Amino acid sequence: MLFGLSYVFTKDITARVSALSLLSWRFITAFAFMIALVFAKAVRIEITKEKAGNLLKIALFNPLIYFIAETYGIRALTASESGALLASIPVFSIIASAVFLKSKPGKTEVIGILITLIGVLFTVFASGFSASFSISGYFALFLAVISYALYSVFSEKGNDSSEMEKTFFMMLLGAIVFPALAVIESLREGRLSELITLPFKDMGFLIAVLYQGIGCSSVAFFLSNAAIARIGVNRSSTFIGITTAVSILGGVLMLNEPFTLMQITGSILILIGVYTANIRR
Repeated sequence: MLFGLSYVFTKDITARVSALSLLSWRFITAFAFMIALVFAKAVRIEITKEKAGNLLKIALFNPLIYFIAETYGIRALTASESGALLASIPVFSIIASAVFLKSKPGKTEVIGILITLIGVLFTVFASGFSASFSISGYFALFLAVISYALYSVFSEKGNDSSEMEKTFFMMLLGAIVFPALAVIESLREGRLSELITLPFKDMGFLIAVLYQGIGCSSVAFFLSNAAIARIGVNRSSTFIGITTAVSILGGVLMLNEPFTLMQITGSILILIGVYTANIRR
């Protein structure tokens, strides 16, 4: 739900601010929030040399590779193409889980994920389908899908680290890499001062950064890591489809966007798919 509602908070911002600017401030905010929790002794972080290797793999695949690849892919492809490709994340998560974790999905899990996939495709194609035929865009989004699947696998494998330690390391790496890329982009375009002052001059940007940094990064990724640790990659990946349903519902209720029959059908199928994948055998 946190991921899905980010659409409501960022729809207007993404049209006038570069993706790297938003990502840089998002992860700076997220890491600052995590540091505040540590200093307040609300959480405990112990990152040792033994833990660092797997934590680096988790953070490398998500947020670094995933967000960079997703940003480029969405920019190069149409909305329907992007939505269709990203909808395949649960499928590739199951494949990665079977290969790296030797975790074979149950019949109900497979059926549930397929129903969820169909539901997401229904909602994606509700406004029609158009194609860009951008090979580089397809490759970028395919890389994003694979990186998210591998993040899920390494998050489940990293049972020597707590969910909070995984999230802390993810926010740390994001707060280092994305601001560096944003500064390079801003220097090239001659708008470094704009990047630095954005949250202080644009209230909409500040709200988007606070929501994405604290809600979508710190809290939602912590909950994602916790879910993977408790119910595994296969079952937790089915909930990714709910992001689409919540995003549509948020647009309808908060932005007065239309709610078509195909979107309603797709949302119902998503919920049925998630329930089927997680039903007790």
